Amino acid sequence: MKIALITDTHWGVRNDAQNFLEYFRRFFHYQFFPYLEKNNIDTVIHLGDIVDRRKYINYITLRHLKEEFINKLEKKNIDLHIIAGNHDVPYKNSNDINAMRELFDRRENCKIYWEPETVNFDGTDICLMPWINNSNYAQAVEHMKDTPAQILMGHLEIAGCLMMRGMTNEHGMQIDDFDKFDMVMSGHFHTKSTTKNIHYLGTPYQITWSDYKDPKGFHVFDTDTRQLEFIQNPYEFFFKVYYDDAGKKAVDVLVDNEYFFATQEAYVKVIVQSKENPFWFDQYMDKLYMCNPASIQIVDDHLNLNLEDDEDIVNEAEDTVTILSKYIENMETNVPKKRLDNLMRNLYNEALYMEV
Repeated sequence: MKIALITDTHWGVRNDAQNFLEYFRRFFHYQFFPYLEKNNIDTVIHLGDIVDRRKYINYITLRHLKEEFINKLEKKNIDLHIIAGNHDVPYKNSNDINAMRELFDRRENCKIYWEPETVNFDGTDICLMPWINNSNYAQAVEHMKDTPAQILMGHLEIAGCLMMRGMTNEHGMQIDDFDKFDMVMSGHFHTKSTTKNIHYLGTPYQITWSDYKDPKGFHVFDTDTRQLEFIQNPYEFFFKVYYDDAGKKAVDVLVDNEYFFATQEAYVKVIVQSKENPFWFDQYMDKLYMCNPASIQIVDDHLNLNLEDDEDIVNEAEDTVTILSKYIENMETNVPKKRLDNLMRNLYNEALYMEV
């Protein structure tokens, strides 16, 4: 039996931004559901954080969630199993009230897990583990101890695993706590990674600049072979565009640029490596703006940035977390830099999803 695994969909991200909802729709409409249909997959497990806001949901976001995901699964007779994630619950110490239980608990094809439970899928026991908090920690540990399952799927915070590129998580349960399982698959951290028997699946699409060029998509788990296959999402939402007109003709700069039609409603950083003809650059930017990107940032080496080579220019256009890390690395301080770096990354990550 093959099961599609998806996690951290975060409907409602960026204050329910419409361009993100359309970007999500493109992934589900053109990749996710066609793949399920082509491969006759009739079971989906969502590993948590199906929505972004912890305490309420926007009606427009809810309609997108229903039309592009929940209703489509129901119409195609695909069973959906949803594990509660930390963004699905309004309280830090309880999973009892959660978004999916309140919204979709009466759907026949939809089963929601806010407490640990072991479920048999075509002869294979799988332990389904929701977000672990103070009130259910003892229950979670006891269930993991007693379950006959060799496979665990959940929404977990495990120390020693990659939280995001370049950042290792230092909080939560320990990797050794899951030694009894052959495979552990989890949501929560947004970058795809593997540490020993722990597989963080990552988000299906890009949500922040930290996701730039980070492989995104969903997975298929085969209960017979226990193979985990990654299906990569080809759609990007964050682009770095390089402008260089040195020694070139106008046609080379302004025609057939691959990004001109890919950046609609997306986020773009224009990295200026050479700007010998300001008029061409203005034309280039006009053409880029006509594609209606959501945001354009320009990183220009003509602003006394003291950038020495192309690598420095690229670095100047890095995401916020990378810039913070490099700044801390170059600081003259007696404070342990690694601890300070981890603190700043944690604060940034919390602020990123703070409700406003």
